[in-house]
Amino acid sequence: MRAVTFSEFGGPEVLTVSDLPEPQPSAGEVRIRVAAATVNPTDIGFREGRQAGQLAATGARAPYVPGMELAGVVDAAGDGAGWSVGDRVMAIVNPRRAGGGAQAELVVVPAASVARAPAGSSLVEAATLPMNGLTVQLALDLLKLSPGQTLCVTGAAGAVGGYAVQLGAEAGLRVIAVAAAADEALLRGFGAEAVVPRGEEAARRVREIAPAGVDGLIDAAVIGPPILPAVRDGGRLAAVRPFAGDSERGIEVLLVRVTEYLTNQAALARLGELVEAGKLTLRVAETFPPERAADAQRKLAGGGVRGRLVIVF
Repeated sequence: MRAVTFSEFGGPEVLTVSDLPEPQPSAGEVRIRVAAATVNPTDIGFREGRQAGQLAATGARAPYVPGMELAGVVDAAGDGAGWSVGDRVMAIVNPRRAGGGAQAELVVVPAASVARAPAGSSLVEAATLPMNGLTVQLALDLLKLSPGQTLCVTGAAGAVGGYAVQLGAEAGLRVIAVAAAADEALLRGFGAEAVVPRGEEAARRVREIAPAGVDGLIDAAVIGPPILPAVRDGGRLAAVRPFAGDSERGIEVLLVRVTEYLTNQAALARLGELVEAGKLTLRVAETFPPERAADAQRKLAGGGVRGRLVIVF
């Protein structure tokens, strides 16, 4: 089978397409014939070697296969998996495991990491949901906000931020989005009550809307300490990457590790249901063949992407 791989850490040029042995599912696992797998910032960090220290513990060996989410069709199922050959599914996977990640023609995952692909969506679109959707769901679960409370989302027009705005609004929260002015119409359509311009004045402008500060904040733009003034005393901030600095005024900083939800099948299935109900929007910016995986990573690293970059097999 073909897979996007790298055998040494470095720049995008280390990525190649390799022919790897076909994996076989064991009991409680399914094998998915992958139609599409997304490109994420974690793929760039993996390729650059930022996660090299985690590989020995998982038994991962080169060639490594990047990718954390995929969609396709069940190709084979182990005993007790609960899925049938031909089922249209989406799944999340940890690429730093021995079996590698999502960017391969065939991928074996635990059955609990799989949910039905949303009806009415293409498999390319479905591939964009698991990792970022579960990241946001975990962030909201950590923030523990109640309907009527205020949520601020930085990087609100991005892949994580867009889901955060929509899921926050769906949960009955008052959502303040931080984004470029050009994205205001998009974010109001997603359910944001207010949109403030990104930049050095973002925290102050959030306070103009929520004078006491917001109850919770999802820092999808990884702003870090400069956004803390937007949060009320004793509030919570969900960080999608390690927080580079100290907190203040009793604000609890919570690190969102999506790997904690790798087998949260119920949460993944609910995300799919929200897509079917028109409450979550799947956005594909561009597709690439496996042979152009390096180009996809370069484009993602360049910033400014609206929607997802997807490897299509």
